[in-house]
Amino acid sequence: MTTTDWITDLALLLVVFRQLREGRLTPKTFLIPLGIVTLVALTYLDTVPTAGNDLVLIATLTALGAALGIAGGACTRIRTTGNHLLIKAGATSATLWVLGMSARMGFQTWAHHGGADDIARFSTTHHITSDQAWVTAFVLMALTEVVTRLATILIRSRTLTHHQAPTTTARLAPAPTPTPTPTPTPTPDRTA
Repeated sequence: MTTTDWITDLALLLVVFRQLREGRLTPKTFLIPLGIVTLVALTYLDTVPTAGNDLVLIATLTALGAALGIAGGACTRIRTTGNHLLIKAGATSATLWVLGMSARMGFQTWAHHGGADDIARFSTTHHITSDQAWVTAFVLMALTEVVTRLATILIRSRTLTHHQAPTTTARLAPAPTPTPTPTPTPTPDRTA
């Protein structure tokens, strides 16, 4: 692993640790992790191998990333205070994020420090044709985890603000006052 690999992986891990403290949900909440995974994708996704069972490996790890992302987004606490949305990643959300993001780091470290022969045997047995298939699978796993987590948080935050908007409006609007009907005033009898 290069220094850039370590920095990128650690930056992705730190994204969720920032959210262990409750803070405002802002565009920066979405842009920073999306920027990091975009950089990773541009750096490592040269091709998508399709020979043998490469696509099976890629689809499996991508689906795992999606599952981790959706679960992590669902376990992230979102609440409103005044006109602001607040977000906080709990222990479950942080654990899921760390599992997904550290899987790539752990695999790369293992591959470079004694696991290469085991990976080669597994790849041969399961018809995975290249190292690029592993790279693509782990990059897409990370990318999918980030995107699905953020999408889940975005959908939940929009749903929360949508459901609270009518309640807030109803509380702020004054109750209508009934209009009294005019009562006729008796007219004096002038014939007497």
